[in-house]
Formats: sequence, structure tokens, C-alpha cells
Amino acid sequence: MSSTTIAKSLFSLFIATFLVLLLGLPVRAETLVQLVEEALIDNPDLAAAKERWQQSRYKAPQAGSLNDPVLSLALSNYPSDSLASDETPMTGNEVRLAQQFPFPGKRENRAAQAEEQAKWYHSVYLDDHYQIARKVKDAWYRLYYQERASDVVKRNLDLLEDVVRVAEVRYETGSGLQQDVLKAQVERTRLMEQLRSIEQKQGEITAELGRLLSRAEPLAPLVPQKLERPDVTLSLADLQDAALKQRPLVDAYQALLERYRYQQKLAELDDYPDVTVWGSWRFRDDDLPDGGTDFVSAGVSFNLPVYREKRRAALAEAHAAQRMVEGQSRSFRDSVTAALRKAYLRMQETRDQANLYEKGIIPQTTQSFRAAMTAYQVGKVDFISLLDALMAAYQAEMTYHRYSAEYMRSLAWLEAESTVPLIGGPLPINQDEMTDVANTSDINPSRNP
Repeated sequence: MSSTTIAKSLFSLFIATFLVLLLGLPVRAETLVQLVEEALIDNPDLAAAKERWQQSRYKAPQAGSLNDPVLSLALSNYPSDSLASDETPMTGNEVRLAQQFPFPGKRENRAAQAEEQAKWYHSVYLDDHYQIARKVKDAWYRLYYQERASDVVKRNLDLLEDVVRVAEVRYETGSGLQQDVLKAQVERTRLMEQLRSIEQKQGEITAELGRLLSRAEPLAPLVPQKLERPDVTLSLADLQDAALKQRPLVDAYQALLERYRYQQKLAELDDYPDVTVWGSWRFRDDDLPDGGTDFVSAGVSFNLPVYREKRRAALAEAHAAQRMVEGQSRSFRDSVTAALRKAYLRMQETRDQANLYEKGIIPQTTQSFRAAMTAYQVGKVDFISLLDALMAAYQAEMTYHRYSAEYMRSLAWLEAESTVPLIGGPLPINQDEMTDVANTSDINPSRNP
């Protein structure tokens, strides 16, 4: 190939790429890995979960801080008849400053309670990564099935056209029946109707993928012609054990339990009073008989925790919340174990069925149809047998693709429930988000917009 030809080809490729970008045409070049990575960056639900976690991280510094001091300004003891400042020795302008100090342990427990709540939201946010990835993969494999089903229907429509032509020829020569032609036309109409249904489902799944990726433009990913079905070497017990150790929501429920334990401690500490320390300076008029010497005052005040009913109720609330979280945690663990078992059994079933159709049923039904087609052309089998053979081959191929997609969907569910990568590598989660690296007591709002 000459250098001129190569230059023209490169120029044409550049122009085509420029037009695609300029016109905003959908490009069918995204892999599943790329779509998952994009979803983990752009998905709005995941972004909202992240901001909810970030929001909760600012609660601890607030909860653990002292209340603002109170500055009071007062005009004290002015005579009501003259409002003069130099008639009575008690008259003066007073400035008072007061600061409340909670009973020791209250501030620390409030801050710890807020920190555990932030850990809950952090773990929920991390767990959402696996759920978003699962939704993308699940939609991807459903789209794969619909596209392969569309190919199978179109291919069988072409085969059915051949069957119709053969039936028409036999009818015209007097060796066939008109009802055979009509029967073939009915089957063709059914396949065309099924093709329209498949195209509608393709559009729905494409829209679902677009929402998961927060895309305004239509999404048209390129799914493979055939799925590579990876083998799962881990046992169900291995996956269940990994889930109960690695699933972020396991840590989330532990953090929530700790949060209510701190709430219980706070309820117990509310039986003890807080203290308010105050001091004041009274400025007096210099024309007073005693020279107007200023007065200084100081004092301490306590709240009196005498209303025990509300404190007992707060303590009972904390105990009930702990029991609630313990029950929710057990329920979550049971649901994870059950979901993994269900997905694992489905994975085994669809794997075996896909292998059976790929290696046995599809070759057999295809061979049977070819033999029936040959026999029909020479009048050895009737038309119904030929049509049944074609439909059997068609159904076998459709079922094979369905089982293949269901197998991969089962792996996606197993991944999301156990966090063990079964399709490709681990999820690309930002390492700074894997742990709550910013100590909530050291948060600087100016560095965290």
C-alpha cells in the first residue's frame, strides 16, 4: 500500500471521527468494564450517597463542641423617676460572660455517636458501589440476550422465507398444500411480532443503562456475539464467609449498633447536671459618693435533672434501638446467606443448561432441521414436520442465549452479595473512599467544600 493511500485512509478516519463527535452520534465501542467504571463515577444515586456520607462527617465536630459563650449587656438599678446614673450606689452598666460546660463525658459521647453515624453512611456508600455495578452488569447481560435473540429471530425469518418458497413451489407443482403455505406465513408473522417485542425491550434496557450512567443521550453499547462464561471455583460456603466478613453493610450495622450504645451512655449521663460558669463587670458612674468604684461578680449555676421520667424514657429508647439494630443485623446476615444460596443454585442450573444446549441440543436440532429440509424437498416428510424442526432449532438457540445471560446475571448477583470479583477484576473504588481517612475531629471545612 502506497504512502498516499495510507494518508488518505488516515484522513478519512479523522473526518469520520470528527463528524461523530460533532453530531453527537452514539458510538458502539464501550465494554462492560468501561460502563461499570463510568457508572461508579457518574451515577446520581451513588453521588447522593457520597454526599450524604460527607455531610454526616461534619456532625461530630458540632456534637463534640462546647456551646457558644453568652455575652450579656445590662443597664442595672437605674432610678425609675430620674434614670440618673449617679444617684444610687447600685446603679451601673453591667457586662456578663457565661459559658456552659456539660458534665464530663457528654461531649465525647455526642461526638462518638455522630462519628458512628458517619461510619454507617460511609459503609452504605461503599456497599452501593457493588449494587450499582450489579445493576449495570445485569442490564448489560439482559441487553446481550435481547440482541442475540434479535439475531436469531432475523436468521430464522430468512430460513422461514426459504421454507415458504419451497412450500409455494411444491403447491404450484401440485405436490404440496396451500395450507402449508398459509401455516408458514402465520409463523413468519409470529416471528415478526416477536422481533418488534425484542426491539422494544432493547430500548427499555438501553434507557435503563443510560439512567444508571446518568447519560442524556441514548446509549448504544456493543455487546459481544458470544459470552465467555467463567467457571466459579469457590464454594457457596466460601462466598457466604466472604460476604459476612467483607460486605460493607456488615460494618455498617456494627457502626449503627455502636451509635446507639453511645446514645445509651448519653441517656445515663443526663442524670448528672451541667455547669454554667459566669462572670460580670459593672461600670459605675464616677460622680457617686464612693467614687464610682466598679463591681466584679462571678458565679456558678447548675441545671437540676429532677424530671426523671423523660430520662428513663430516653434510656429505654436507646435500649430498644440497640435491640432493633441487632435484629436488623441478624436479618441482613440471613438475607445475604439466602440470596447467595439462591444465586449460587441459579448459577449452577444455568451453567449446566447452557452447556447442555451448546454441546447437545443445538447441534441436534440444527441437524434435524437440515435433514427435514432435505427430506421435504423430495417429499419424504410433511410440511408440519419441517416447520416443527425449524421451530425446535429456533427455540433451542434462543434458550441457549437465555441460559448464558442468566448464568452471567447470577455471577453479577453473587459478586454484589459477596464482594468477591467473579466477572473481571475488583471494582475500581477510590482507595481514599475505602476507609474514612479524614478524622472527623480534624475536618477543616475550608478544605472540604
